[in-house]
Amino acid sequence: MALHSPILDDRSYAQLRDELVARIPVYAPEWTDHHPSDPGITLVELFAFLGENLLFRFNQIPDATRLAFLRLLDIGVRPAVPASGTVAFGTTSPGGILVPGGTRVLAGKVEFRTGTEVTAWPLEARAAIRARHDDELDEDTAEYLARASAAAGASVDEAARYRTLFGAADPQRAAGDVLDPSNSIDGRLYVLLTAKITPAFAGSPVTLGIVPARFDDGGTDEAAAVQWQIATTTPVTGDAGADPVWRPLTVDADTTGALTRAGVVTLRMPADLSDIGVYLPADPDATGSGDQPPLIEDDELIPVALAWLRAYRPGGAPLPAVEWVGANAAPVEQAATAVAEFLGTGTGEPGQEYRLVHPGVLGDVAVDVEEQGAGRWVPWTQADDLRAAGVDDRVFTVDREAGVVRFGDGRRGRPPQIGERIRAGHYRYGGGAAGNVGPGAITVARPVVPAAGLTVTNPLPCRGGADAESLAAAVDRIPEEFRRHDRAVTASDFRELAEQTPGAGVIRAETLPLVDPRRPDQVTPGAVSVVVWPAADPARPAAPLPDRDTLDAVCRWLDERRLITTELYVIPPVYRAVAVSVGIAVKPGYGIEGVRAWVELVLRQYLSPVPPYGPEGRGWPLGRAVFGPELEAAALQVEGLEFLTGLRVARWTGDAWEEPDRARVELAAWEVPELTAITVAAGDPAAPGEAPAPPGPPGPPVPVRAPREVC
Repeated sequence: MALHSPILDDRSYAQLRDELVARIPVYAPEWTDHHPSDPGITLVELFAFLGENLLFRFNQIPDATRLAFLRLLDIGVRPAVPASGTVAFGTTSPGGILVPGGTRVLAGKVEFRTGTEVTAWPLEARAAIRARHDDELDEDTAEYLARASAAAGASVDEAARYRTLFGAADPQRAAGDVLDPSNSIDGRLYVLLTAKITPAFAGSPVTLGIVPARFDDGGTDEAAAVQWQIATTTPVTGDAGADPVWRPLTVDADTTGALTRAGVVTLRMPADLSDIGVYLPADPDATGSGDQPPLIEDDELIPVALAWLRAYRPGGAPLPAVEWVGANAAPVEQAATAVAEFLGTGTGEPGQEYRLVHPGVLGDVAVDVEEQGAGRWVPWTQADDLRAAGVDDRVFTVDREAGVVRFGDGRRGRPPQIGERIRAGHYRYGGGAAGNVGPGAITVARPVVPAAGLTVTNPLPCRGGADAESLAAAVDRIPEEFRRHDRAVTASDFRELAEQTPGAGVIRAETLPLVDPRRPDQVTPGAVSVVVWPAADPARPAAPLPDRDTLDAVCRWLDERRLITTELYVIPPVYRAVAVSVGIAVKPGYGIEGVRAWVELVLRQYLSPVPPYGPEGRGWPLGRAVFGPELEAAALQVEGLEFLTGLRVARWTGDAWEEPDRARVELAAWEVPELTAITVAAGDPAAPGEAPAPPGPPGPPVPVRAPREVC
C-alpha cells in the first residue's frame, strides 16, 4: 500500500477572512455592508483569528507524531556543536596579567570560554623561516654574497642563499601566511618576539599559539619530538665573530601534539635574561649566517626585536607548515557555564524527567540527590543509556539538545523516591553555527578579576560550530539508524557516520576495509581506514586536506560506534599528481578562448575529489585509474567543440612527468588524482606538465640582502 502524506490545512487569517466574506452573498444576500466597520465583519474576523490558531495547533500533530516515533525508537535529536578557535591576549603591563582558564570572551553576544590559563605579556610573536633564494642576483647582491660567504668561512658555491620570510599580518589571506619549514634551508621554524615595553618575564611562562596549515602525523614519537631554544648574545667560543649560544627552553605544556594540531605551547623563560637578545657579530657581513638567527631586514621590526626562538625536530623529520603563530594565546570554545540549579523533588514514579534551565548541554552534568536513608546529598552517575543499569544503580541520562535529565524506572536504574530533593551542579551549555565568527570578531574579555589594559582578539576564524539537528533531519535518519542501530559495522556505516560527524565539516568519506595506513598494500584483518575530505581548504581548494582537529573529531565520533575488535584509522586522502594536455578544434562561430576555458573547467571538475563533481557526483572514486579516452568523452560535452586533436595524460614519478602506456594512469586503492597541471590549446596537444624546480643543495646558510622595491 502506498504511503500518502496527509493534506493539512495551512490557510492563513487573511485567507479564512476572505473566504468567509465571499460566502456572505450566498447565505445572507440581504447583508450588503462588508466594510470592516460592520459588526458582523468584526465577528467574521474574530472567527478567522480563532480558526487560524486552531489550524496552527492542528498542524503540530505530525511533529508530535514524529517526536513520538523518535522516542519509541530511542533516537535522540543531535545537539548543537560548539565552535572552537584560538585567541591572543594583549596588555601594556610589564609585569603581565594572569588570565585564568574559563575566562569569558565575547564576539558580540556570542560567548566563548578559554580552555587554559595564560599569562599575557606586552609582547607579540612573528613566525619566520629562512626560505631558499635561488633567484638571479644583481651585481650589488652578488658582491654582498661574496663578502658574507667569506665572513662565514665558505665559498660562494658552498653557500645556501636564503631570504628571511615572515608570516604576514593577515592570516586570512588565502595561503598568504603559510610558512613551510620543509622549504627552508635548515628545516627550522623561527619565532621573533617583539615588544615596545620590555616585559619582566624572567623565569615565567610564555605561551605561543600555533595553527598548522595542514595535517601532519609527525611520524614516530622520537621523530616528532620538538626542541625549543632561545638565542643569546653570547658567542659559542667567546669570539665575537662566532655563532651564538642557543639555550634550550623547558616546555611546560604542549597541546599541539608536537606541532601536529592547533593548540598552544607554553615555554618557560630563563631565570637570567642578561644575555637574551638579538645577536650581532663583530663583522656586519656575517650577520644572519651560520647558526645565527635569521637576518631582520624590516626597519619596523628591528627597533622592537626582543629575542629569537626556534623549533626543530632533533630526529631530522621536517616541521609542518604553519598558518599562524602568536603570543599570549589560548584555545576558546563556544560555551557558557550554568550555576547550580534545584531541579525538583522526587515522586518515586518510574521515568522521572526534570528540565535544566539551559538546553544545549555540553559535556557531563553533576546531579546530586538528597537521599533519605543517607541523610546527605549523594552524587549520581551520568550514563549514555539505562539499558545496562541495575535495580539500585544510581544513574541518569541527559538529553543534551533539550536539556532534560531522566532517571530510571526501578528495573533499570533507581528513581528518586518521594520527597528526595534533586539538584544539578555546574554544567556547560552552548554551541551553534553562530559561533563560527570571522577573524577579529572576539574583542571583549571579561575575566573573574577585572584587568585594566587587557585586550583580546581571534586572528583566525572560529570553526566547527553546528546548530542542533532539526526534527525533519532526525526523522530522515530513522531508516539509517534502524539499519545500523548507531553502530559502525559495514563499510557503508563508517562512511555515512563519518560524513555525519557534527561540526567536523566533512564533505566526503570513504572506507578502506582491511587496510592499515602504515601498510596499505597488505591485508590487515580487523583494520578499517576511513578517508575524509573537508568541505573547505583555502590552501588547497582543488585537493583539500583535513586538519588534525577534523580527523580527531571524526575519530572520536566513530570510536564510540565501532566494534571493540575493529582497529580504526581516520586518515587524510593520498593524492597522485597527474597532468593533462588537450588539443582542441573549435566549431565556426565559437570563440577559441571561451571553448578552451570550458574544456579546462570540465576536466578539472571531472577529476575533482570532492562532491558534487567527479564521474558520479561524489568526487573521483578511490583507486580508479585516470584513463585518457574517459577524459576525452567528458571534454566532448562542451558546446562549440568540434573534436579533439589529442589528449595526453602524465603522472609525476618524483623526478619527471611520465606518460604511461595507453594513456592510463593507474592509482593505488587508497589514492585519488590531483590535477596539478592542465594545458588546453588549439592544435596538437603539448607535452603534459612541467617539472617543478628541485630544491637547492644543502649548505651553510649565508644571508643575501633582498633588493627592496622602491616606489
